[in-house]
Amino acid sequence: MKIVKIGAIDIGSNSLRLLVSNVIPTTEYTHYKKASMTRLPVRLGEDVFRTGKISKETGDRLVDSMRAFAAIMKVNGVEAHRACATSAMREAKNAARWIRKVRRATGIQIDVIDGEEEARLIFHAKLFDKIQPEEENLLFIDVGGGSTELTFFHEGASRESRSFPIGTVRSLNAVDSQREWATMEAWVKEHIANLTGSVALVGSGGNINKAHKLSGRPISEPLSRQYLDRLSKQIEDLSPDERVMQLGLNVDRADVIVPALAVYRRVLKWTGATWIYVPKIGVSDGMVRDTYHQKFKSALE
Repeated sequence: MKIVKIGAIDIGSNSLRLLVSNVIPTTEYTHYKKASMTRLPVRLGEDVFRTGKISKETGDRLVDSMRAFAAIMKVNGVEAHRACATSAMREAKNAARWIRKVRRATGIQIDVIDGEEEARLIFHAKLFDKIQPEEENLLFIDVGGGSTELTFFHEGASRESRSFPIGTVRSLNAVDSQREWATMEAWVKEHIANLTGSVALVGSGGNINKAHKLSGRPISEPLSRQYLDRLSKQIEDLSPDERVMQLGLNVDRADVIVPALAVYRRVLKWTGATWIYVPKIGVSDGMVRDTYHQKFKSALE
């Protein structure tokens, strides 16, 4: 049995994630099995959204994190990898300097991608393999630390897509804009008005994944708007320390989950949707599949 080991590094505004996957091609199907997932709370966006730059302290944490990721990939025997950075790195005025430092220290090249490429990678991760929505129209929503990506799907085909500078780290640092909220609301409502048939949301991101895990429901079962309302109130009534101790949240998620759920709830309200599906698929899953298809598929299948 041939196994290809692929690494995917997602450099977000709140945290950095390394996914190592075993890709197993067979005559019938290509299987993707998670070998390990490492998440580090670097919070690039905390500097960038306030000052426009990555500070030396945060940049050093970035380099140290990437050194750790390089070591993990080496131990796992990773044959190919890709590293992608999103909102915070897009906006950092000194991003090129830290990208060079990472490359010199680790040999890892960071690709800074836009919202459209984020959406493409997530869709490439077979977004609808784990859910069977009955609705004709779906609005995919990925809430990150620095941006929210929205893509409308009709009968499985992607339609309009847009990225908005609204995110959890921005919100915590009070640098999100009411104008951007109004722009996102208008964009959603404009496209909803042109749809025929029912609509549901498909949520991506660590915070909505955690909300689904707390529900205890199987991955095929969506969350209701009412459930998110109740959960949000429960979380907001707890202190960050209580969220860690009582709900089992990571320390660096105990604060960002509140503004994250607020975004999902607002978009549910704007669309009039009742349900949000949570397939627990992200950018890193798409990077693994993309890398395999580009570098190995034709030779192995």
